Amino acid sequence: MTNLSEQEIQNRIDELMKKDMLDDDGYPTEDALEIIKIWSFKDAKGWFDFIKSIWEYVDWGWHEKYENSDIFPDKEVYKYYISTAGWSGNESIVHAMEENIIMWALNWEQSRRGGHYIFELREFSNDK
Repeated sequence: MTNLSEQEIQNRIDELMKKDMLDDDGYPTEDALEIIKIWSFKDAKGWFDFIKSIWEYVDWGWHEKYENSDIFPDKEVYKYYISTAGWSGNESIVHAMEENIIMWALNWEQSRRGGHYIFELREFSNDK
């Protein structure tokens, strides 16, 4: 799907959004995973909002906040701290995120054993 235009990608996402994003057991559907894989790098905030909407255990395994950058301490950045809680549905979401190579490369900061990830949303960075 990477050879599609921005408009074709958006049309495909709009089409897929009309379907169920979770199955009867709460697992992300193939349609939901496809959306994650093809989401445009120009809307990282929307990508994370969508992922959060289908993330299981969001109250425990999803935290986001502004904080000072590790690299530039005088710069504030927006970070996502997400944990899969070992749940295979969340792990399939992370695998779909990794397949969106540009989005992953732009926003991924760190992974730790046990399904813990940190992302920095650079498009929302603020200079202090």
